[in-house]
Parts: sequence; C-alpha cells; structure tokens
Amino acid sequence: MEFYFLGTGAGMPSKQRNVSSIALLHPKMTWLFDCGEATQHQMLHSPIKPRKVSTIFITHLHGDHIFGLPGFISTRAALEGTTLLTIYGPKGLKEWLEATLRVTGTYLRYPLDIIEVEASRTYEHEGFRITVEELEHRFPAFGYRIEGEEEKGALLVEELKRLDIPSGPLYRRIKQEPTFVFEGTEYQSADFLGAPKPGIKIAVLGDTVPCDNSIRLADQVDLLIHEATFADSEQDHAGRFGHSTARQAAEIAAQAQAKKLLLTHISARYVDQEQRLETEAREVFPESYLMMDHQSVVMKG
Repeated sequence: MEFYFLGTGAGMPSKQRNVSSIALLHPKMTWLFDCGEATQHQMLHSPIKPRKVSTIFITHLHGDHIFGLPGFISTRAALEGTTLLTIYGPKGLKEWLEATLRVTGTYLRYPLDIIEVEASRTYEHEGFRITVEELEHRFPAFGYRIEGEEEKGALLVEELKRLDIPSGPLYRRIKQEPTFVFEGTEYQSADFLGAPKPGIKIAVLGDTVPCDNSIRLADQVDLLIHEATFADSEQDHAGRFGHSTARQAAEIAAQAQAKKLLLTHISARYVDQEQRLETEAREVFPESYLMMDHQSVVMKG
C-alpha cells in the first residue's frame, strides 16, 4: 500500500506544488483523496493510471480540492475506463458535478455513483471501513478514517509438523477455513494460527482547525495525513481562515497517539523555507514528515 502525493499546495498552484490531491495505491484498487485543478496532469508524471481509479473521496467543495474532478472524470472515460467510479463527498457535490457534466456535454462510458456523506457515518467499501466526521473549517469539510480488515495470524508450522500434517494445499485451507480434517480427525484452524494481525488504520483529514473530531478520526492510526498550511508565527491567521499550523497538526497526532504524521496543504508563502514547518512539527511529534509533490510513502498492509 502506497500514498502518492499528486498535489501538496494550499489555495492555488505554485511552481513547486500543485493543489490538493493524494492517491492511495493498493494491489486491488487505486483511490484519490481530493482532486484539485490539474490533478490529471500531475498523473502524467506518476505511476497512477486514471482508468484504474475506482474511488474518490472529496473532503470539501473549495475549488483547490475539486476543480480537477470534471476533467479527470472525462479523461478516465477517454482512456477506456469502463468500470464503476464511486465518489464520496459533501452535500452539493452531486448537484455541481452532474450540472457540470450536463452543461459540457460530457459522455461517460462507465457508471458514476456519487455518495454525499454524513457526519458520524460509517461506510463499507472495497474491503475497508470508512468513518466520516465533520471538521472545523470555514466551509463544510470532512475527514476520513480508513480501517482495513483484521488479518489472520501466521500458520504455526511447528504445531502442524508435530501432528505430521504435511505442507501443501491443506495449509492453504487451514488459513481460509474454520476447520479442517486430517486422517479422519477434525481440527479447529484457529488452534494452528498465531495472533491475528490488526488491520491497517489511516486518517486523511481535510482543511480544518484543531478539533475533537480530528483526534477521534486519528485515534491510534498507523498514518495521519493532516494539513499544515502555516507556520507557528501565523497561528492567528490560520485560525481566521479555518486552517492549522504544522505544530497544531503535530499536537493532533500526539494526542491521538498516531504512529506517523504526513504534512500537506502548504502555503506558497513558505517557498525555500518549508523545512521550518517540519522542524516545528517535530518539536512536538518526532515522526512528522513534510510532503512534496510526487513524493510517496509505502505502508505495509
């Protein structure tokens, strides 16, 4: 599983950073979180194939998070995308998107399912549990918590050998089925498996000031993606516009007991001095990392 950052800037694109979009690449699917202007252009310089994207999560309807969506949807059709595309996002997304596609005469050769999310709702999607909470921005904005299914533990091979159970197809059945039979005796598969492995937990937050729901979504996650629009010196300014500083993002990560923090949505005012944001965050939460466009982070799970 890999997070690939297509756009890490705030508000408007700069020469160094495009506006918001993050891809989650998984062996079974590709998801996007936000789709700002020129996201599809950023994909040309990435390993992401538009027709492989199955789901898009929109955090809020500000332009720097959605203006690339109509173009991406159209390109996906032109590149022979034929499978269902599901889009989660706030109320108003369906009306805006359907009107845009209608007015521009955009024809899609695949089904489009637009789901307008509600706060404190949980959705089951492509083998993951998605929890949605409303954040505190100057416009309705949401964060997403993604939880994978618990994985079965490793085979206790020595226990199997002790009973002279040979390796082969039977080992596969033990991993997949609750019971198995060997030489006329039925066994419980769980007796030959180690402790289950917890599913991966990730939180992707939209634009927000620090709030309780941020901590709830990020509770003990393996990875937290949080905006860090401003430095410490601009904390008051950040609050007026519904944004967080890098240090505030780190405080959320620390309170939530997250394992790792990735900082994005960086104001263009910090060109050539962006390292200060990472430094300020690490003073609170050492596992903080400032993301750049076309940077990726690989996770196990």
